[in-house]
Amino acid sequence: MMTGDQALPARLKHAPSWLINQASVHSHRLLAEGFAAADARGYHYRLLAALAEFGPASQAELGRRTGIDRSDVVAALNELAGKKLIERSPDPTDRRRNIITITPEGGHHLAHLDGVLAQIQEDLCAPLSQAEREELARLLTRIVDHHARARTSA
Repeated sequence: MMTGDQALPARLKHAPSWLINQASVHSHRLLAEGFAAADARGYHYRLLAALAEFGPASQAELGRRTGIDRSDVVAALNELAGKKLIERSPDPTDRRRNIITITPEGGHHLAHLDGVLAQIQEDLCAPLSQAEREELARLLTRIVDHHARARTSA
């Protein structure tokens, strides 16, 4: 009986789309496990990182910056607010909107999650040298940027 890579049709073994998908499966598993062990989710990290880098923002703006659907943003922000990692306050220019701000506790939690994420990157890229990791990131960035530009110009 053939198992694993042996059972995979040869035309898939070296197809970039297949390989990227398989690497994504491993990456997603490592992220979910690592963040769960830190009492967090990937959405939490993305939202806290956006707030730390860009400053206070509306919920809609956070959704656009992080690529998270509006309803998921609200749910994740509720979780973060429950842990006192963010604060909501009315937007002074539009009382219908909330402005989200990271709290000092949120900043500390984000710093902890940065360490968790660094370990996840280490685990994911374990078989690669530092130069290979940099090259992989450069090539993947090129692919992502190309397709992002193609979507916006279409």
